[in-house]
Amino acid sequence: MPKAILSVHDKTGLLDFARGLADLGWELLASGGTAKLLRENGLAVTEVADYTKSPEILGGRVKTLHPAIHGGLLARPTESDHAQLLRLGWDFIDLVAVNLYPFEETIAKPNVSYMEVIENIDIGGVTLIRAAAKNHERVTLVCDPADYAAVLEALRSGEITFGLRKKLAVKGFKATAHYDAVISSSLAQRDA
Repeated sequence: MPKAILSVHDKTGLLDFARGLADLGWELLASGGTAKLLRENGLAVTEVADYTKSPEILGGRVKTLHPAIHGGLLARPTESDHAQLLRLGWDFIDLVAVNLYPFEETIAKPNVSYMEVIENIDIGGVTLIRAAAKNHERVTLVCDPADYAAVLEALRSGEITFGLRKKLAVKGFKATAHYDAVISSSLAQRDA
């Protein structure tokens, strides 16, 4: 059964996307608020903390940063990589739907505190994007809700092509590059 991890701040279109995946037989993993939303809307979902057997820590600062998640994303499509994951009690993760904390919206607020700015720097989401994008040979990255329909359409037609996975990977790397540029520029101009 293919496995998807959903970890999104912007939940636009998420329920329809998750329902589409579930209807196609996908197993859904999700973190915190994303898992709660899916469960409240009748979708079967495994919490990331249950999958990794490691709780969210540091007030939610660490949720998806775990070898069970990143091993599942970064494993090559080889028997040896797959066997190693299975020995550890994990498996391939085939799709990531992720978007980032709203850093640009946060810094645009009048009188926003330095601490609020820092807390809106996404770490786990950027790491999920980069891992999925790096391994686009096997993993599909969806970091923009506007791409949900195209991904579901491809899945319903039988496969997500390498070309589509590569296009989505490039979009992911562009998104993280932009995100990092905005963070570095903002912090350089801001007093603590």
